[in-house]
Amino acid sequence: MSILLKNAIFIDWKSLDFKECDILVQEGVEGRLLFDVGENKADKIIDCTGMYVTKSFAVGHHHVYSALARGMPAPHKNPENFYEILKYIWWTLDKALDKDMIEASALATAMACAKSGSTFVIDHHASPNYITGSLETIAKAFEKVGLGHLLCYEITDRDGKEKAVQGLEETEKYLQKHQGLVGLHASFTVSNETLKQAADLMQKYNSGIHIHVAEDNYDQQHCVKNYGNRVVERLNDYGILNSSKTILGHCLHLDDNERRIINKSEAFIVQNAESNLNNNVGLFNAEGLGDNIMLGTDGMHSDMIRSAQAAFFSGRAHDNIDFEKAYLRFRKVHDYVRKNGFYGDEANNLVVIDYPSPTPLTPDNFSGHFLFGFREQYVRHVIARGKVIVENFRLTTVDENELLKFTQEQALRLWDRIK
Repeated sequence: MSILLKNAIFIDWKSLDFKECDILVQEGVEGRLLFDVGENKADKIIDCTGMYVTKSFAVGHHHVYSALARGMPAPHKNPENFYEILKYIWWTLDKALDKDMIEASALATAMACAKSGSTFVIDHHASPNYITGSLETIAKAFEKVGLGHLLCYEITDRDGKEKAVQGLEETEKYLQKHQGLVGLHASFTVSNETLKQAADLMQKYNSGIHIHVAEDNYDQQHCVKNYGNRVVERLNDYGILNSSKTILGHCLHLDDNERRIINKSEAFIVQNAESNLNNNVGLFNAEGLGDNIMLGTDGMHSDMIRSAQAAFFSGRAHDNIDFEKAYLRFRKVHDYVRKNGFYGDEANNLVVIDYPSPTPLTPDNFSGHFLFGFREQYVRHVIARGKVIVENFRLTTVDENELLKFTQEQALRLWDRIK
């Protein structure tokens, strides 16, 4: 099946060149974009008069497991620091997840991503009491909505060695059939034995490690006290930074040597500005880190436009960021996917933006509109691998209202279990 986007204003996501044209979108992994072909070539026609068509978005770091947290009861103890935020909120929540709750979380995440214009998601999952089969559950939910994905389970020793082994086993089982990464929670919850096993698994499947790095200074203090070096140095000693598939989340509390190590490595960093602000752990600074910096949501939401704007505004006084760099970080995830040969983010993944601007939008001022005007609410149509998954702001692949009933039921079950 093919789709004709008629009378569109096409924006090349790399060059930001504008072109008024008709776009024929072919379906499938090998589907291409053809310009200014006849209507008789299309199976479906969408009138895009006055609308902007460009490459869809992608999430560099998400947490499916947090999707049912919105509005949940307050923790038993008010957290006083980052470690207590994890202990009393997120580690309490993820321990309560079962298969149905994970499925609901993944469906809620996938629907929100699609409606926000993202067709590819890199997720970092945790559910210590439902590990086996958790990644397959998430993958099926994403595919039901129509999204590409790159998943991992965050292996950790925080719940004992048995759980760490289950995480390693789930990862290997998943990597045997799917593209994916080897997930680790963070240095301060991963022993040397588990770290080596994860690094070996990474090598065995030619994968990368996806891990939180120095999100809070506690991570560094623990590493120095227990291992005699800093977090990036420790990871580097195990060869983790040798892979361009490795993703280092946050990277807030780094010294100059760690920045040099990352800069010389193939690894990618993912910035999560709003999560850092919410947890009061510090602000990101890209100085000395190189250009492999992409953006994520860290489970706060699924709106990558919002994440890019937050990265820009939070970095005005603390980061060397301008209009161009904010947009480059927003799009860097596509370079990560392409460089590493992952599938699901091909050229026939598009968004149609119905943006009623009061001022002209041109190639020269695009970044200003992107940072100060674009909103999730302007994403009218979304195409994933040549298939329309959002049309006129509504999902086409699933019954959203029916699934929201399911997610709300599972949220109540989760909240009751947390109590």
